[in-house]
Amino acid sequence: MPTGVLRAAGPLPALGAVSAALIVAVTALTGCAPGHRGEHGAARPAALRLPPRGAGFDYQIGGAYPPPKGVRIVSRDRSDSPAPGLYNICYVNAFQAQPAERSSWPADLLLRDAHGAVVIDEDWNEPLLDLRTPARRKRVARRVNTWIDDCAQKGFDAVEPDNYDSYTRSHRLLTAADATAFMTLLSRHAHTRHLAIAQKNTAELAGQRRRVGLDFAVSEECGQYDECEVYAKAFDDRVVDIEYTGAGLRTARARWGGRLSIVRRDRDVSTPGSAAYVRRVR
Repeated sequence: MPTGVLRAAGPLPALGAVSAALIVAVTALTGCAPGHRGEHGAARPAALRLPPRGAGFDYQIGGAYPPPKGVRIVSRDRSDSPAPGLYNICYVNAFQAQPAERSSWPADLLLRDAHGAVVIDEDWNEPLLDLRTPARRKRVARRVNTWIDDCAQKGFDAVEPDNYDSYTRSHRLLTAADATAFMTLLSRHAHTRHLAIAQKNTAELAGQRRRVGLDFAVSEECGQYDECEVYAKAFDDRVVDIEYTGAGLRTARARWGGRLSIVRRDRDVSTPGSAAYVRRVR
């Protein structure tokens, strides 16, 4: 399944937070006030904007364009700006390095095998980041958190850290525990910036979403792979799903069309005008 789009970030003007988003109360307080903390100390702010259930959705991480009629939720790359008046999710490649940014990462933060070779996600030519120790996780998080800060400053409502499942491509060098520990750092930081945070794919870890501090799910092909129920149950139907085939779209809509936010896109997540562009909702 696609796990990233090769895009670089750049500063863009900030936009105001959307007013149409749903305000959902959670149990902790922000700032210096005491609040509820999970096992890893991830404090949640008093209120987060969560995506509405079953709303029109468009996945635009390959490039921003005017949202089609009926769309209320949009996911865009961190280098783009939010869509005014909609619920906006900020895509961040958090667990792997974009090919164009590989040289900007410290060499010791790229995951290496026993022979010293960098471990690569072959589908996207993306080096995996080394999350094996608390110290390395904190160093990687410091960089990713600056991107999260940019998302907040621009006016996004939520962040979508991609490649949570990188440990499954690590040749057993990374573990699920490494992934959840790192995601907890990102969740904690996102919440201090009043951003909701999504679990991207990785159905096998959905049961840990509360401990990790995740608020909703972004799924690729949960219809195709019969995973929608896992996400729907874990996140109380706050799920946005991208299907890449007609069969997957039909399957997802047949059972979940009234409950989840579902769209079919082309695998390159291209923009209108491209020969590859596909967007369907039924």
